[in-house]
Amino acid sequence: MTEETAGQGKAARGQLARILGLGFGIAVIFGGTVGVGILRLPGTIAGQLGSVWLILLVWVLGGLYALLGAAQVAELGAALPEAGGFYVYAKRAFGPAAGFATGWADWLNNCAVVAYGAVAAGEYLTALLGWEGRWQVGVSLGLLGLFCGLHWFGLRLSSGVQKVTSSLTAATFLVLAGACFLHAGPTLAMQVGVRGTGSGLIAALVPLVAALRAIVVTYDGWYEAIYFTEEDTDAAKHLPRAMIGGVLLVMGLYLLMNAAFLRVLSVAELAGSKLAAADAAQRVLGAWSGSFVTVLSLLTLLSLMNAVLLGAPRILFAIGRDGLFAGAAKVGPGGTPRAALVASAGLVALFIVSGRFDDIIAVAAILVAAMYCVNYTAVFVLRLHEPEMARPFRAWGYPWTTGLVLLGSLAFLIADVQEDRVSAVRALVLLGVALPVYWWRGRVRN
Repeated sequence: MTEETAGQGKAARGQLARILGLGFGIAVIFGGTVGVGILRLPGTIAGQLGSVWLILLVWVLGGLYALLGAAQVAELGAALPEAGGFYVYAKRAFGPAAGFATGWADWLNNCAVVAYGAVAAGEYLTALLGWEGRWQVGVSLGLLGLFCGLHWFGLRLSSGVQKVTSSLTAATFLVLAGACFLHAGPTLAMQVGVRGTGSGLIAALVPLVAALRAIVVTYDGWYEAIYFTEEDTDAAKHLPRAMIGGVLLVMGLYLLMNAAFLRVLSVAELAGSKLAAADAAQRVLGAWSGSFVTVLSLLTLLSLMNAVLLGAPRILFAIGRDGLFAGAAKVGPGGTPRAALVASAGLVALFIVSGRFDDIIAVAAILVAAMYCVNYTAVFVLRLHEPEMARPFRAWGYPWTTGLVLLGSLAFLIADVQEDRVSAVRALVLLGVALPVYWWRGRVRN
């Protein structure tokens, strides 16, 4: 019996199917990371920095920060190859209550991201079909239902869909980049001399830090493969490669697209652009540009939806398997945690129809920053308290790199709280709800 056949047998008996490999890991990280941010954000960054080299530098710095974070989490994931991701690591380091709070926050965040993808994809699809301003909520819910239907039939189908959507998204980006580089226009070398108007160290650092914060958000999703380690044929080997390779792939794409935009737009033109991809496409594709960018945006969002909707139920599955919400631990014949999928889709649908979408995303951003802090701290705690734990992969430069990303996450969390205290209070309330729920479920279980 082959390992793949054995994995199928496990799924048939109501367990997760061990059928995934490195290709899926890279595809789910790419799909879970690359969104419409790379189509919109370059204009904002150009407006803040005003220099070609600074623009490219800050995208590299954001990628390196994500790479260091990926190395920390890859250590945890390779050592603890279980479904649930951050929930598993926090539970091991800080105990069941902290693990539940982390898993709760992570599940809410994943559902919010799926809702974001569905709402935005609904807007693009209705625009493409000429239904703009109508049926957007219905289309968003329809897309959610479509992906739920695909996932219901099993991991083999849903993982294959992820590989296809990620590949199509990457190919479409490359088409746009190629068109920009083949276009007869100003070169990057002609723009190097452009500089911002600020003077002095502080004047230079303030926009640089602001730009870096925004860019770090576009790299969020680099951890998406951690939810599937229990379904990987060799997680100890594949997970670090997928996470590091995935971040490098995304960083390469982001640099390529910025260089492509700057190939056809001056820094001043880019700085004045609200949708850099559309302005660049208009210059190189003419009348086809609007439809092309709409399709590209739609592809990124569909790939994002599929990737994150795959991960969210596995968080709930892991919590359910530990005795909390036990029904969520039931797995269908194809390896999908079906009850957890339905519960996750229900929360996503609630977010979609709530009409408070921006508020939900703002709260989710604070939860993510807090979750990063917890899990980077977990690397320290487990190194100190469980030095003999088998670690197939060890984070580079520990403890210095671990401390660096932890301090960075703390700084981002503090900045997020200072800028939006209302969302911070809401996030605190959501986390506060987790503990009574945990204690109540614990009493029911016992």
